[in-house]
Amino acid sequence: MKPSLRFIIPCLLLMITLFGKAQQVGIGTTTPNVSAKLEISSTNSGFLPPRMTAAQRIAISTPAEGLLVYQTDDSKGYYYYTGGTWSSLRDEKTYARLTIGTQQWMDKNLDVTTYRNGDIIPYIPDSAAWIGAGTGAWCYYNNDPSTNAAYGKLYNGAAVKDPRGLAPIGWHIPSNSEWTVMETFLGAQAGAKLKVRGTNTWTSPNTGATNSSGWSGLPGGYRSVMGVSDFAGIGINGYWWSSTESGSGFIYLRNLSYGSTALTSYLYPQEHGFSVRCIKD
Repeated sequence: MKPSLRFIIPCLLLMITLFGKAQQVGIGTTTPNVSAKLEISSTNSGFLPPRMTAAQRIAISTPAEGLLVYQTDDSKGYYYYTGGTWSSLRDEKTYARLTIGTQQWMDKNLDVTTYRNGDIIPYIPDSAAWIGAGTGAWCYYNNDPSTNAAYGKLYNGAAVKDPRGLAPIGWHIPSNSEWTVMETFLGAQAGAKLKVRGTNTWTSPNTGATNSSGWSGLPGGYRSVMGVSDFAGIGINGYWWSSTESGSGFIYLRNLSYGSTALTSYLYPQEHGFSVRCIKD
């Protein structure tokens, strides 16, 4: 054996032994923080996690909770694995919330254009394409972007059900039973307590509206697929999906009406387009 190898091999074995026994390991520092198993210190370079395509990320077998990678194609960025799904680690919108009983609700309708993992939700303004979409989709009421600020977007049921997650991280689409919990807490005339007061947005008479819950429900209308895909109901009705299916292709929703004080439950085909209001995990 060469003299250099006689020296190098024992040194490597010693280093492996020392690192294996160390309580903390420091790279770029001799005094790693006692709360860290590994601390990397640098002022001129960074930490580089594994880089891979979306297909390679998805193909990882039984990913561990908290696994982090950088995706190099499609919606580029950091992704981490949690709760049985991959989520995008990006600057997320901060959504204001309001408390109703034991629940925390988003204070306005959803208006996202991507799923939780960063994949794009198709925008489909064309009527025939909307009816035949077969996958998640969104649109503006009457294909008019000016409606977005007040009413948010309309989503079909396939977007609500998509496993990539329509709701932002930390939120979810309320189930039918969660809607019922809110309705029970509000008691008599629950719909009146959810509607914005007055007739600036709601058509007269906007029966009984007090908005005492702070939920500020608005009449954003809907997109119908009954024979022909068209828009109706703005100013008259507000509809919000639940996440609960019944039968094949039907999903429960809730309705507020200009002429009622009730919060009404309906069952509709998932091809329709309705508003979404999220609830905190």
